[in-house]
Amino acid sequence: MKRNDMILLGMIIILVILGLGSLQGYQSAEESTHRFAVITQNRRLVERIELDNVSESRIIKLGGKYNEIIIVEKGRIKFKEADCPDKICVKTGWLEKPGDTAVCLPNRVVVKIED
Repeated sequence: MKRNDMILLGMIIILVILGLGSLQGYQSAEESTHRFAVITQNRRLVERIELDNVSESRIIKLGGKYNEIIIVEKGRIKFKEADCPDKICVKTGWLEKPGDTAVCLPNRVVVKIED
């Protein structure tokens, strides 16, 4: 290898190492934020839960045109059951990261994770 090839290879290795380091720093900063689950029905706040402070599993029952059961555990939340026709809200699964959202359109319920 020529001298310029070695310099180029060294610069590429340094850039890769810096990129991995910044990615790891970004991920650890994201994990340290407090996450809240915000449950609304008909655009009204039903409950706001700090997911990192949940000590034991709990169930929230929502009425309306359809009945729904939401389960909350430490760090996550999901629609457990719903008697709406399509059950897309249940199929969404666990919500854990900020921005994750599950919606039941027939019952006008939104569950969203915020930080």
